[in-house]
Amino acid sequence: MRNLTMMTDLYQLTMMNGYLVSGAADNTAVFDVFFRHKGQINYAVSAGLEQAIEYINDLRFDAADIEYLQALHLFDERFIDYLRNFRFTGDIYAVREGEIVFPGEPILTVKAPLIEAQLIETALLNIISHQTLIATKASRIVRAADGKKVVEFGLRRAQGPDAGIYGSRASIIGGCNGTSNVLASQMFSLDPKGTHSHSWVMSFPTELEAFEKFAEIYPDNCLLLVDTYDTLRSGVPNAIKVFDKLRAAGHEPVGIRLDSGDLAYLSKKARKMLDAAGYPNAVIFATNDIDEELLDALNVQGAKIDVYGVGTKLITSDGMPSLGAVYKLAEITRNGKAEPTMKFSDSSEKITNPGYKTLYRIYSADTGKAFADLIALRGEKIDKPLTLTHETDRWKTTTLEDYEIKELLVPIFLNGKQVYECPTLEACAQYSRDELDRFWEEYKRLRYPHIYKVDLSDRLYRLKQKLLKERTEYCNGL
Repeated sequence: MRNLTMMTDLYQLTMMNGYLVSGAADNTAVFDVFFRHKGQINYAVSAGLEQAIEYINDLRFDAADIEYLQALHLFDERFIDYLRNFRFTGDIYAVREGEIVFPGEPILTVKAPLIEAQLIETALLNIISHQTLIATKASRIVRAADGKKVVEFGLRRAQGPDAGIYGSRASIIGGCNGTSNVLASQMFSLDPKGTHSHSWVMSFPTELEAFEKFAEIYPDNCLLLVDTYDTLRSGVPNAIKVFDKLRAAGHEPVGIRLDSGDLAYLSKKARKMLDAAGYPNAVIFATNDIDEELLDALNVQGAKIDVYGVGTKLITSDGMPSLGAVYKLAEITRNGKAEPTMKFSDSSEKITNPGYKTLYRIYSADTGKAFADLIALRGEKIDKPLTLTHETDRWKTTTLEDYEIKELLVPIFLNGKQVYECPTLEACAQYSRDELDRFWEEYKRLRYPHIYKVDLSDRLYRLKQKLLKERTEYCNGL
């Protein structure tokens, strides 16, 4: 991963310059990364932490960066000198990659000198938001596939090389079984997946010759694209002829791929033809602008598809083009005193939660299923029995006598040093699968899911109400 120190918005640098000149640079600040409820996203699968760690470790301004910034004639020379030795010295806490997270929850928290914390906003949002978005879309698609394998095929439709590479990575965390992206497979120790295209078939005099040559070259990995001319009258019959030759030579075919037409109808017809010819284990692989809605419909129609290749609508997160993540100041230290802060708004969903916080997940002891999440102030004691109270409707309470509790935010950097060891990509994907299984199906529905409970601790709620009251009184007095 290349050095991304200069991948920031200009106003981050002008604010940093202002903090230094005004004497506020060393004030300790706490910022939270979270996303708001948006469109299809009722839960998200966190991803991108490993790349965020690489970014933090590589933070430094080289001579070319300094020269460029000087040439802008925007910055005090003291600031330019400061940048020459810039390093991140703060703390970062984050949820693990693959963690299931919900709107409003801190998924990454930065505590650092204000001037340092300000710089990293843009890059952290870019890295975490994109991969979390794609992992979330992948999770929805994989769930809709109802146990069938899903392979990510989106590189050619991705919005640039980085989106293709890291979108492939995120899709694995979200549950995909592989990717066609060779560079991503090389970078992340995966086995790339793929067959052949229509151009292979069209480059030979006949479809049968194209199939025969492919089978000759790849006798143990023969999966044939059968819809170039006529799927049922030409493609599948020719594939079966080639499969017969393969079997006679001691090899078993992998199967066929469908890339157009009515996938439900064609897969059912093709399945009957393959079974009748003695190939009940030949897989039917389907591609063609597939997403979770189409998968849901194909399941209802009884499609006989074993593996799905999902491209455009996964890698571009069709239908939910952004996560809507934000990076908000929650606490600032002035004159040695930590002061909680919050953003106020006429829109209640845009009012932030103040203070230096952490995040807990509460599991029912009898079922092992996730019951609720609790946002609390860091260091706040969690008692048994535990009374959970609705974030806004405080009359709604539930008391748990016996429960399991897990703190979701774990230390990543302490005093500028990385203290977290990144697991393998497969471990992240397995963790996500395991955690998703601990949620009831009602919370994971594609449409109209039940709203999962994300509550505020009593101390955090009281702090929030205190700041709201003070702000109201201040505005009324103007």
